[in-house]
Amino acid sequence: MFSLLTDKLEDAFRKLRGLGKISESNVADAMKDIRMALLEADVDFKVTKDLLEAVKQRALGEEVLRTVSPGQMIVKIFHDELTKILGSEASELNLASTQRILMVGLNGAGKTTTSAKLAAWLKKQGKRPLLIALDLYRPAAIKQLEVLGQQLSVPVCVPPEGETDPVKATRAALQWLEKQGGGVAIFDTAGRQEVDEELLSQLKQVRDLVRPDDTLLVADAATGQQAVSVAGKFHETVGITGLVMTKLDGDARGGALLSMRQVTGCPVKFLGVGEKVEQLEVFHPDRMAQRILGMGDVVSLVEKAAEEIDEKEAMNMMRRFEENKFDFNDFLKQLKFMKRLGPLEGILGMLPGMGALKNMPGVDDKKLKHTEAIILSMTPKERAKPDLLNGSRRKRIAQGSGRPVMEVNQLVQQYEMMRKLMSNKGMMAALAGGMMGGGGMPGMPGMPGMGGLPGMKGGLAGLMKGGAPKSKLLRRISAGGGGGGGKPKFPKGFGF
Repeated sequence: MFSLLTDKLEDAFRKLRGLGKISESNVADAMKDIRMALLEADVDFKVTKDLLEAVKQRALGEEVLRTVSPGQMIVKIFHDELTKILGSEASELNLASTQRILMVGLNGAGKTTTSAKLAAWLKKQGKRPLLIALDLYRPAAIKQLEVLGQQLSVPVCVPPEGETDPVKATRAALQWLEKQGGGVAIFDTAGRQEVDEELLSQLKQVRDLVRPDDTLLVADAATGQQAVSVAGKFHETVGITGLVMTKLDGDARGGALLSMRQVTGCPVKFLGVGEKVEQLEVFHPDRMAQRILGMGDVVSLVEKAAEEIDEKEAMNMMRRFEENKFDFNDFLKQLKFMKRLGPLEGILGMLPGMGALKNMPGVDDKKLKHTEAIILSMTPKERAKPDLLNGSRRKRIAQGSGRPVMEVNQLVQQYEMMRKLMSNKGMMAALAGGMMGGGGMPGMPGMPGMGGLPGMKGGLAGLMKGGAPKSKLLRRISAGGGGGGGKPKFPKGFGF
């Protein structure tokens, strides 16, 4: 996500950060590099121009010229202006008990999948989502929504077989909706390969019948420069109230996000960051600005972890660490927890200063899968008693997992190293401050737990040890400097 833009911006700011004093010439050179970075990331030309003009005016003012570290101050100015363009504050849906949401967009943007993701998100908020299939043109679109609805246990309204008129299908859906006795209705409409008058005319008729509380434009992050015209056309015709950017996990540029928000004036409400139904995130402008600038996003990572963590399991693992009973069963639990958090690249992108590790050899999801395969090839007895792993057993495990014996040896050596550290009370306490009570990241030797990150003192398990509820846990993390509400607290090294 934004890796291309992040790398180029870091290069541009690196030149300024080391200067004790900056001049108009220094700023002009930096703005030239930043302009190229933004344009190459498919940010609209006018949006790029406005952003750089705002940064330049502040950068050449007394605010920067009098500061101790002017180069670092420009990074903060850029962060502030970028946050303004992204929307300043998060803008969530108005979660009324009865609500209608109209999903619009081009073919291939992910409207149907996003409709299901939104239904899953609404269920987590304690709401009753209802899915309504109105895409009568794309083959299998209706069946896809039906299957997703069944997976989520969400009612799905399907148009009569052979129906080709979206207006008639909408009227029938509204009759079905009245019989449901309340809920948040999500209308999945048809798209086209490009915006045309027929599509817009149909959408206007559907919108007039539905009278939605929210009209969300679902847009592919890889749309590029076309994003501006697409967003403008939809907004002009049907009056969108919010944006959902999809496939951000598969696009290194992401400039469409900045462009569409600025052109339409509509807030970005959600981000699609994967194919699974649970991979939909509420959009936070300040956190996204930090991600783009390589500062990480600890609070979002902790929120995600808090949703996945089992407090009872975390407490049990804490006790096992304290008693020095850590084995490969615990290792496997940690690894599965990491997988639930999402792709490793995304996790590293949320950790301040860790973004550069994404491109290091061996730091990827394949490594985690290989580690899991090796552990699963052990017998239950071997997992519980790693001391049994002699040469012949390791050879058998290597054959069973399809990995070289060298990798099995490396994993066992890593385990032994961790066990020795745990015998040291001071080191064990540090490890216990990690995400699930310590141990670092499986398959990544030398990677510490999260206890040392800003706002993460003690880690999740450490904070939960006293029985603190998750809401209190998150408040404590935000207060500790993870970049929560209000102005973000920048990681050490940015000089703020």
